[in-house]
Amino acid sequence: MKIKAVSKAVAIGLITSLAISSLVACTSKTETPSTGDGATNAPATAGQTKKTFSMMAESAATWPYTKDWLIWKLIEEKTGVTIDMQVPAGKPEDTINLNVASGNMPDITFMTNLTLANKYGQQGALANILDYKDQMPNFKKWMDKYPDIAKANIAADGKMYLFPNEGFGETNRIIWLYREDVFKKNNLAAPKNYDELYTVLKKLKELYPKSYPLTFRTGSNGGIFSHLSPNFATNEGYYTDEATKEVKYGPIEENYKTMVSYLSKFYKEGLIPPDWLTLETKQWQDQMSTDQAFITIDYIGRIDFFNKALRKDNPAYNLAFMAPPAGIPDGKQQNPYTQIVESGMTVSSKSKNVKDVMQFIDFFYSEDGKNIASWGKEGETYTLDGAKKKMKPDFIDVADLRKKTGLATNGTYTWIDYDAHLSMATPELQAAYVEARKYDGPYRPQPSYNEKEFEIMSTVGTAIDKNRSESIAKFILGTASMDDWAKYVDGAKKLGVQQIIDTYKAAKARASNVNLK
Repeated sequence: MKIKAVSKAVAIGLITSLAISSLVACTSKTETPSTGDGATNAPATAGQTKKTFSMMAESAATWPYTKDWLIWKLIEEKTGVTIDMQVPAGKPEDTINLNVASGNMPDITFMTNLTLANKYGQQGALANILDYKDQMPNFKKWMDKYPDIAKANIAADGKMYLFPNEGFGETNRIIWLYREDVFKKNNLAAPKNYDELYTVLKKLKELYPKSYPLTFRTGSNGGIFSHLSPNFATNEGYYTDEATKEVKYGPIEENYKTMVSYLSKFYKEGLIPPDWLTLETKQWQDQMSTDQAFITIDYIGRIDFFNKALRKDNPAYNLAFMAPPAGIPDGKQQNPYTQIVESGMTVSSKSKNVKDVMQFIDFFYSEDGKNIASWGKEGETYTLDGAKKKMKPDFIDVADLRKKTGLATNGTYTWIDYDAHLSMATPELQAAYVEARKYDGPYRPQPSYNEKEFEIMSTVGTAIDKNRSESIAKFILGTASMDDWAKYVDGAKKLGVQQIIDTYKAAKARASNVNLK
């Protein structure tokens, strides 16, 4: 998984045993002549036209694609559609590029990210989903429910090329975590603000002199700031202030300076690792597995990741959810909104059955489609206890569920009830999700830029970002004095901060003006 406030894609491995040539003919097939009504969002019945649509999606090494998965049978029962799956031999992006270049795309391509979809969509390779919205009642209803997510998928030309996802992004939720067992052992309370955080880190350093009480693996390129800045009511980049509706650049704000000052103090006093800028995941795991670190910021799923493995040798070990501390003086107990996935299904503009394909995907936005994609089939994958669903104990975890049934694999979902996956988690992780949602920050998707805007962002914007990363690192490491903050702000402004703000505002306004009705 990629930790990113703007876009996140679930990292998936590839398999080669099922690899096929990207230039194989990609055509839609029907067993009987199409009636043209494309009514594929109702259960298949006798006399209903059965269709076959081609799809390309990558396959994970830990849950390799199989045509015999239960999910395909359930989808076919409900829609009358059979999927002719094509698995890329190498990187999916390379196969997609070949397919686009050859003009020989499958009906449906599962794109790994929104940027890629918008690129090929604006080149004419993908159909504009909004052109067919009146024939997709479920999708229209879904967009009414989640307008912000829908608008986040609008390309710079005002069109939508990738079907948005909702629910599955919960796997990307980032939270504060702490060693509750160590805190209880030493009669320490979880900090509610950064002054208390500093005090408790100092105490832990006294108790465990060889430790660096606060650790994280996202220091490279300033990734950690996207997770800490909400505590100080600011942002790691350009954002719209919900209160004033004003577009701002967080890294030049006073509240951002306050955050940097705390981190500088933490570094100077040995409360964070000296190599925080380059700390690798393996090193971070080693620190959190022992008494080398006690507070961190990472994926919520780390609760079960660490606890299940480490309690075999240390039954008392307990990594638990911690409410985010508020920055002083104007901060909030808030985590960034990271629970999004920007990958999904796209439809070829050259498909012979675009309308039917769109109506097929519409099924996934129905309650029935959501239930099947999330839970599967009662009796086979889940049971009912009154009105409450629970995955059967046949499945060890989500990975095992995917491998055996195909549920939650690429091309099988758009809208997920994440409670299906949570039903397989420990009670501790389930409780953590309940608590974590109380501290969600605002959803702030980045707008899509046109060619001219993208050039500005990739030149002026890149120069500003580089200056920010280098300057902030120096402030924290102590090679630059916090007294020089005003000089740093002036330098950033001279590099073109206002130009980027204006570009951001224009792109944001364009997406906001798109009619989803």
